[in-house]
Amino acid sequence: MEKVRSMLSNANLQKSFWAEAASTTCFLINRSLSIAIEKKTPQEVWSGNPANYSDLKIFGCPAYAHVDNGKLEPRSIKCVFLGYKAGVKGYKLWCPENRKVVISRDIVFDETAMIPNLSLKDSSKKENQKQVEYQINTESTPQAITKIENKVASLPQYSITKNRTRREIKPPKKYAEADLVAYALNVAKDIDANQELSNYSDAKEGTLGVEEPRYKARLVAKGYSQIPGVDFTDVFSPVVKHSSIRALLGIVAMHDLELEQLDVKTAFLHGELEEDIYMQQPEGFRVLEKENYVCLLRKSLYGLEQSPRQWHKRFNSFMASHDFKRSSLDSCVYFKKNSNGSFVYLLLYVDDMLIAAKDKGEIRKVKAQLSEEFEMKDLGPAKKILGMEILRDRKASKLYLSQKGYIEKVLCRFNMQSAKPVSTPLAAHFKLSSALSPQSDDEIEYMSHVPYSSAVGSLMYAMVCSRPDLSYAVSAVSRYMANPGKEHWKAVQWILRYLRGTTDVCLQFGRTKDGVIGYVDADFAGDLDRRRSLTAEYMAITETCKAAIWLKGLFSELNEDLQISTVFCDSQSAIFLTKDQMFHERTKHIDVRYHFVRDIIARGDIVVSKIIKPLRGFMEEVENLFAMKNLFIENLCQGGDR
Repeated sequence: MEKVRSMLSNANLQKSFWAEAASTTCFLINRSLSIAIEKKTPQEVWSGNPANYSDLKIFGCPAYAHVDNGKLEPRSIKCVFLGYKAGVKGYKLWCPENRKVVISRDIVFDETAMIPNLSLKDSSKKENQKQVEYQINTESTPQAITKIENKVASLPQYSITKNRTRREIKPPKKYAEADLVAYALNVAKDIDANQELSNYSDAKEGTLGVEEPRYKARLVAKGYSQIPGVDFTDVFSPVVKHSSIRALLGIVAMHDLELEQLDVKTAFLHGELEEDIYMQQPEGFRVLEKENYVCLLRKSLYGLEQSPRQWHKRFNSFMASHDFKRSSLDSCVYFKKNSNGSFVYLLLYVDDMLIAAKDKGEIRKVKAQLSEEFEMKDLGPAKKILGMEILRDRKASKLYLSQKGYIEKVLCRFNMQSAKPVSTPLAAHFKLSSALSPQSDDEIEYMSHVPYSSAVGSLMYAMVCSRPDLSYAVSAVSRYMANPGKEHWKAVQWILRYLRGTTDVCLQFGRTKDGVIGYVDADFAGDLDRRRSLTAEYMAITETCKAAIWLKGLFSELNEDLQISTVFCDSQSAIFLTKDQMFHERTKHIDVRYHFVRDIIARGDIVVSKIIKPLRGFMEEVENLFAMKNLFIENLCQGGDR
């Protein structure tokens, strides 16, 4: 409590903030050395990991949190630092303007101006003791500054860091001192403070460096000032589909191929520009007596609108020059047939690559070719791609695709890491509709602090990558992104609880001869708002067949001949409709584009079959056996010879 009183007094905060001060005090005590435990910190003894002091800030200091309220609105809001949020990589702030607690990571702290610049007053003491309004002054009086300086000078000085001399930042030896372009890239970044330098002058001086600095910087163009049709046209750059990644992993597992990973360093700097683009000379290496000159860019830079597209064009032309063919079904899938009949496959996702081949020598050859053209980083055998972990059991010819690490981070992010697991993605008692959206001001206020969209987006990425079991549940909660209510949020939490109990669930790839098998179903009248089905069974079959055709085509290009695809459906009427070319009155509302499935089935490319649910199928078999038994007994009684 002595620390709590000191912190509240130092920050000029009222007693109503005692809980935040006490929480921060506990946070600091757990990271302070103690003689009772051999001069270690409680944090280190408990967790086994040394304490990290890089994120410590002065309690109660002014903090500027990043916001985005519109193009003409300020990009930050002034708050008061109140401590650290458990389980979240962010800081806890109090916003005087909105009188709300804010959790944010994008913050700039002003620890030096805390005491003379911060004053508070209680403007709502008569109405509500819990509401406290802050007034932050930006003027500092000389008397206050002198008082503070005298107070600080009279206190004993302590330091928990070792005394180090700052290493002078010098240009690389291979550049002359006058080569300001090279020297501008020689800037420091504090590797422990987790803060980025905001301008060139701070970077050059290394003002944030409290330990040994490392040198890294990137010149970024002001792409926001580009004009469409003038200095850029197309900006879209394709990336490999997740379905293509899974298809390649299936081929790797079936044929026990070698699978390795590469990364392109500074990929966007390799693009060749097709437009004339001029840029002002960056701060730090303006040419003397030519300050009004501008730079004509010959290659793309990070920040330009067309940089991703130009990089992809450059990479595509390189692959074509080395006899690689690009898939017509996925423009980021490349393959090459060797003289011995084997294939080399390459998938590209911006600057990440997966390479698969039967022989490691072929992979090394491709790596050497890429390294001659681009600066590459060899990551060795593929272990992780786009947040998906790749696990292999080559003895059993199995490959597993898991997102356990990603899911655990999502659970921690939304404070669900200790939630009670459930066995279904979405329980039957959730009857979601727009009528459950917030109606009262209190509920609107409550939901304004709920990270609904962020949670649904995190679930959606898991669904797209390796968790198709979440598909229906995610589609249900994503309909209410614009105005979610408490029940909608409970449904999202239910899905997170399901993930809590299924973090080890993953996709398994292995040897199979079944070809492409799909299952289709439709939710009848599942939409409570419009009282209609999400999609008709017939339309669902059409969409499934389109996906099956795409997969067969991709596998065919990759030298894999699949058997006839089979699509299972539990609606006999929909199956008959796919095989019947006659026009029906009941189908006149169906768009013509859905009827192409009839031609596909007529050619025999895809077979649509009836699937029987296990229990119902068993009962039908029992009924058939009893019917055959009765018929047999009846024939015997009539003297028949059957």
